[in-house]
Order: sequence, then structure tokens, then C-alpha cells
Amino acid sequence: MMMAERQIKILNMIQEDGSVQVEELAKELDVSPMTIRRDLEKLQKEGLIERCHGGAVSKTEVAYADKSVKNHGEKERIAEKSVEFIREGTTVYLDAGTTTYEIAKRIMDMENMTVITNDLEIALLMKNSKAELILCGGYVQKSTGSTLGYYTTQMIADFRFDTGFFGAAAISGEFHVLTPTMDKAFLKRQLVKQCRQSFLTVDDSKFNRQGMNRINCLADYTGIITDHEFKEPEKAVLRKQGVRIISVNQEISRD
Repeated sequence: MMMAERQIKILNMIQEDGSVQVEELAKELDVSPMTIRRDLEKLQKEGLIERCHGGAVSKTEVAYADKSVKNHGEKERIAEKSVEFIREGTTVYLDAGTTTYEIAKRIMDMENMTVITNDLEIALLMKNSKAELILCGGYVQKSTGSTLGYYTTQMIADFRFDTGFFGAAAISGEFHVLTPTMDKAFLKRQLVKQCRQSFLTVDDSKFNRQGMNRINCLADYTGIITDHEFKEPEKAVLRKQGVRIISVNQEISRD
């Protein structure tokens, strides 16, 4: 494989997954880790990626259309579990994302609900629901169909929510919750604090990845709803941190 061809493939993999590790790239492309490191250094100099410990991350968000078809079945299962924590007559915040979109589809007929979101696709869907709907204004990130930035943050500053559901671009091996953009990290971090109970809804593909900006950590949420299977040592660490993992198959409660 020619160098240019290999680097295009690396870019495609980073764009698809949000981040990559040197070792997995070397194995996938059948070259040495040193060759991959040189490729990543060149791509970083060209401003196309950002290097991180052990690999690289995307400098841009994955497009909404691409995210919507990836791991769709897992997202549906996570959404089904998430709905168990929603009650009629409450105020719910739905973060921008394709998993939260699946949650929105399942609460269309609930009575006396107020739904607040910064996701244009969710707002269009909920327009035909029984819920009262509030769409956060602000700068529109067209690739993801979401609003963010100063005006969005100002609009929601005084809101309080019964329940919030959040997504993330990546969760590191140290269980930090990450996203590509600083504005999105700040917005999510603030919103989690404004929820009486908050849930991180993430499928298996988001784990052991890297992102440029830290939002918070798993312990900052009421629960983590996921299909990811944690190893026993990881479960022990998470229990010690007070993290509640809500599997789509079974629940591991706080000690």
C-alpha cells in the first residue's frame, strides 16, 4: 500500500470512529507501529488530526447521517432501557445524538411531558408528539444538526430538569467522557449539573477511545446505560468510584 493511500485510510478510520490507536492501525494496515507514528505526525502537521497518547483523534465531529446508521441495533436497545427511567409529567432533557433520537421516538405518546433539546432532528420529531417542546437556540453545527455555543448556554442557564440523557464521542480507558469540541464539552458539563438525575447513553464503540476535550467522568452521572461489557477489574474500580452501570441486559448497582 502506498503511503498516500495508507494515510487516506487512516483518516477514514479516524473519521468513522473518532479516534484510533497506533497498535490497531499497525495491525489493520500490516505495517510497523513506527510507520504509523510517522503517518500520524504528518497528518497532524497538515492539521487533519490531533495526536493523543497512543494514537490520534479526529478534529471534527462525525456527521449525523454517518452516526445514525452505525450500531443502530445497540442504540435501540439502550433507548429501550433508558425509557424505563422516564415518567409522565416530568421535564426531560435530550442531548444531541442518534441514541437520544431513539429515546425521543419512544416517548412521543407520553402525557404532560416537557422535552428540551439542542438537537434539530429530535425537535422535528417531537413537533408531532404530545409533549411540550423547547428547542435551545444558538449556533447551529450543521454536520451534527445541533445547537451550541454562547447563546445556547445562556438560554438554558436557569433551566432545571427532572431527567437528562447525554451522549459522548468517546470514553477513555480512565473513564473520562470526551468530545471533539470545546463548546460541546462545556455545554454538556453544565447541563449534567442541572439535572436531578442524569444518564450517559453510550454504545460499546465509544469505549477505550480518545477525544480532544474532557466533559466529565462516569461518576458525574446518575447512571451509565450501555451495552459495553466491563471486565471484572474495571467493575471493581467503578464501584469504588460510585459509578452505576445499567446494562441493557442486567444492572450492576452501586455498593
